[in-house]
Amino acid sequence: MTNSSELVFIPSPGAGHLPPTVEFAKVLLHREPQLSVTIIIMNLSREEKLSIETQKSTPRLRFIDIPEDKSTKDLISPHTFMSAFIEQQKPHVRNIVRSITESDSVRLVGFVVDMFCIDMMDIANELGTPTYLYFTSAAASLGLMFCLQAKRDNEGFDVTELKDTDPDLSLPSHAIPVPVKVLPSLLFDKGSGWPKTFLDLAKKYREPKGIIVNTFQELESHAIEYLASSNVTVPPVFPVGAILNREKKVNDDKFEEIMTWLNDQPDSSVVFLCFGSMGSFVENQVKEIAVAIEGSGQRFLWSLRRPPSKEKMEYPEEYEHFEEVLPEGFLDRTLSIGKVIGWAPQMAVLSHSSVGGFVSHCGWNSTLESIWCGVPVAAWPLYAEQQLNAFKLVVESGLAVEIKIDYRSNTMPGGGDEIIVTSKEIESGIRRLMNDEELRKKVKEMKGKSRFAVLEGGSSYVSIRRFIDLVLIKE
Repeated sequence: MTNSSELVFIPSPGAGHLPPTVEFAKVLLHREPQLSVTIIIMNLSREEKLSIETQKSTPRLRFIDIPEDKSTKDLISPHTFMSAFIEQQKPHVRNIVRSITESDSVRLVGFVVDMFCIDMMDIANELGTPTYLYFTSAAASLGLMFCLQAKRDNEGFDVTELKDTDPDLSLPSHAIPVPVKVLPSLLFDKGSGWPKTFLDLAKKYREPKGIIVNTFQELESHAIEYLASSNVTVPPVFPVGAILNREKKVNDDKFEEIMTWLNDQPDSSVVFLCFGSMGSFVENQVKEIAVAIEGSGQRFLWSLRRPPSKEKMEYPEEYEHFEEVLPEGFLDRTLSIGKVIGWAPQMAVLSHSSVGGFVSHCGWNSTLESIWCGVPVAAWPLYAEQQLNAFKLVVESGLAVEIKIDYRSNTMPGGGDEIIVTSKEIESGIRRLMNDEELRKKVKEMKGKSRFAVLEGGSSYVSIRRFIDLVLIKE
């Protein structure tokens, strides 16, 4: 029997990590018949389940669930996920991988671990198996992490001392100086231990055999060239993007209702407001958004959801009645030009011809989707590295307009006081978004580059082949 070369994928649970991991596995299997993939899913109570159809649709791809442990609920917080939760999952992962390697027909060739699951490399090391890191954000963010970690460990640099200062930093992963205010807020939350955790991750990222990044050369040439240079000692970096779930069809009544409404709108006339799987706003901010939308007179599709508790890593919830947070009469007054929804099938919406602009939190998956679909963005980042993404899009690349990017949100731990972005700022951003023809032209050009990158001969296509060749080398 011919041995199959098995990769074990360990994604972080969550909408920003699990789906792109599955899609990357599918790409590898399509490109290389020698490979097979097992994806180990660490179930949390909030995790979306993969459908039976998805599991059956790709040969040589299987999913193994780690059963939900009720005791993990107390571990699901931003401060404990990367330590206590991952540590708790290690015995399960170890047993699963051992069962895989018991077969004489299987050659385990590597672990592919998510950026927040790097501690799973301990199990790979026990088995003498290479580890590859899958970084689901931008190459520029990866470069930032390496740069700050090196400055801390080699020069004694303390990034928390920059809190409440306003200099621009020259970072080798960016083509132009970066304002301190757009760096991730958690870097300055000294009391929480986040700065140390964040930079310790970067130190561990230097250990795998390779780093896969969901980006493409033409979008992040400066950061990718920096990571490949002799000035930084890191594993080989493989830009493989854009890795997206391009399936637009969802068998769901709400999906059909949204698509039917979009079908009735003129081309490029609708502004789509959606803030990712974790995006939500307090009531005062919701009202400011509503006033801005109404003031703009723009056709709109707005994904609006209720904020969860900040103490747990939970998704926003659906509103039973939008009237409880919207200005009185808003839904009636905008009935002919707009639609407020809860959950949104984002890729399907962005792919629709009637959508002409996207008010976005600038999460990396959303950024790649907007570029792939050629839809300009009005940047309104909320947490994590989103402000850095927004800075890159607005200032560095000219692929977006700004609503507000240089502020400290308290949407997630490490943020500052509650910031309410005014209706005037939001309305101004929407108007520029929908009327800037130069912006539209630039985004259309990058759309073409994103699609060429994954075609035969394109930059990501070639990079994926390099990664496969590295994985299949018999040492």
